[in-house]
This record gives sequence, C-alpha cells and structure tokens, in this order.
Amino acid sequence: MVEAWYMDDSSEDQRAPHRLQPNRAASLELLRRLGVTYRRLDADNYETDPVLKEIRRAENYSWMDIITIHKDQLPNYEEKIKTFYEEHLHLDDEIRYILDGSGYFDVRDKDDKWIRIFMEKGDMITLPAGIYHRFTLDENNYVKAMRLFVGEPVWTPYNRPADDFPARKQYVKFLAEEA
Repeated sequence: MVEAWYMDDSSEDQRAPHRLQPNRAASLELLRRLGVTYRRLDADNYETDPVLKEIRRAENYSWMDIITIHKDQLPNYEEKIKTFYEEHLHLDDEIRYILDGSGYFDVRDKDDKWIRIFMEKGDMITLPAGIYHRFTLDENNYVKAMRLFVGEPVWTPYNRPADDFPARKQYVKFLAEEA
C-alpha cells in the first residue's frame, strides 16, 4: 500500500524522505480529496495484465511509453532530475505506473503544504491537471515507469506560478467543491 506524509521544510538532499517529526501521515482519502488517484497493480505482468488493459480502455489511455530514470540510462540525467523536481503543473493529467524501483511524487494540499507520496513497484498514480507537483528519485536513484496519456503525449511543465491557466483554475474550483 502506498505511503504518504507531510514534508518537513529542509532543503537538504531531495531524495531523503523529509518526514515531519513526529510523522504526520497523509491518507489515501486525503489524496483522493486532492484529486489524486492511486491503484496497486501487478508490475511483474504489466505487458499482459487484464486489469491494466481495462484501466487503459476505461480511462482512454491510448498512448504509453516506458522511461528509466537512472544516471546510466537517461540522457541529460542531471538536467532532467532538476527539471522533474521544479514545482510545476500540467494541462493534462499525469499518469505514472512504477514498474521497478522507487521514487517520490510531491503534491500541494489545499493549504499549500507539501505531501510526499512514496511510489514503488506496482504503484500507479494519477495527478489531476492543474495540481502543483514535482518528482524525485529516492536514495536508490532508480525508477522504471510507464507513462500513460489520453491522446498524444504533452510533456510541457508550467513552473509555478502558473495560476492563470484554465487547468489550474478548474483544479482550484475542484478543491473548493471538495472542502
């Protein structure tokens, strides 16, 4: 099961857990109220998994690729890691399915506090369009993930502040309705 918690304010190594002391867990219900969805799948059989096939059909995830984030496998590794960790949003949902390794997705809650979501093999997450977030590897420095999209992929991150985009305005409205 996925684990999430509120982060401390330390600017030390981004790959460290950064838990508040004492720890303040963030529940799946809290993530759901932020529009974040989580699923647990069988990553060992992702190529033939009927559950993944049904999710892709139901959610209209028509495009997919696999990315390996490791210094020996990703061109421009250092630059990419910095880019992934800059606070940003997308105009479309971000869907990631961890096939191997582990890392963290950080999302902002309704009070603008960071929540860190630990993702490992078998975890699938959907971040809604307009949510401020970032990604980093953990101390293992390796993740292999499936990226899914509705239609053609759009990779454009919009760094904060990006509050004038319709996707952000719609997300803020969603948060207000969830409150």
